[in-house]
Amino acid sequence: MKDNMRGLGLCLTWLLSTVCQAAPTAPYAFGVLNHRSLQATAAYWNPIPNYVSSRSGVPLELHIGRTANETTDRVVAGKRDFACTNHLFTPKRAELGWRVLARQDSQGIRGQVVVLDKSPIKALHALDGKTVAFANPYAFVGYYVPMDALLRAGVKVTPLFSANQEAAMGQLVSGQVAAAGVNHQVMVDFAQRRQLKYRMLAESEPYYDLAVMVSPRVSAADGDKVREAFVGMAGDPAGLRVLRLAAQSLGWPRARGFVAADDHDYANYRTFFSHTRVPLNE
Repeated sequence: MKDNMRGLGLCLTWLLSTVCQAAPTAPYAFGVLNHRSLQATAAYWNPIPNYVSSRSGVPLELHIGRTANETTDRVVAGKRDFACTNHLFTPKRAELGWRVLARQDSQGIRGQVVVLDKSPIKALHALDGKTVAFANPYAFVGYYVPMDALLRAGVKVTPLFSANQEAAMGQLVSGQVAAAGVNHQVMVDFAQRRQLKYRMLAESEPYYDLAVMVSPRVSAADGDKVREAFVGMAGDPAGLRVLRLAAQSLGWPRARGFVAADDHDYANYRTFFSHTRVPLNE
């Protein structure tokens, strides 16, 4: 009987060990800010974490909130492990300890206040008392930067938040607002697709675009593997195909890869938040 029990115990131990070894690793949640509609954001981003997962061996699963605010709130609440965002540089969110791994390879983004080309408004002061569309109250160049420019010019406006960048631009086109505070690159893409003419009333200095960031909960080793996979995409034929397909989904003429980055690349975000006149939504 003892031998039988011993044999049964060894068998159970072997079975449990086999099950544990076979159990798949749960993927890390990868959150992405949605400047555009959910459909457009998903079409662009879905293939990218899939490629990074296969190349790095670190499984990632794409998560997109209904709005950019929702995505950010889930990151702040600890429900995401990696994120592509520029919403984590306010003083309070910086204390969460997220680390920059890479950034999108672009010349940077600028905040702008824009009106339709046919608008009679020619200067910022003419917007005083009017309604201006913005993406959401967390957006950096889509809210904080243009609103700061308005406040510094002594112009008081009523903000209308539209959930994402392109929705704010749609409200401008429809005549619901007198102007919009926008990310200049998203505005350029939107205007080209719509054959829209617009006029800029104010423009900021350039800031680096979205950062690929990692939660302090994730091991440094996994973070480094993910960074290497992102940075290597444009130099790998398979990765370049993914980037080109992503670019085509938005009508971009060329693929946009990623380059290595760290927190120093986003120092001007922190400088901005240290002196902005816009109350922080943290």
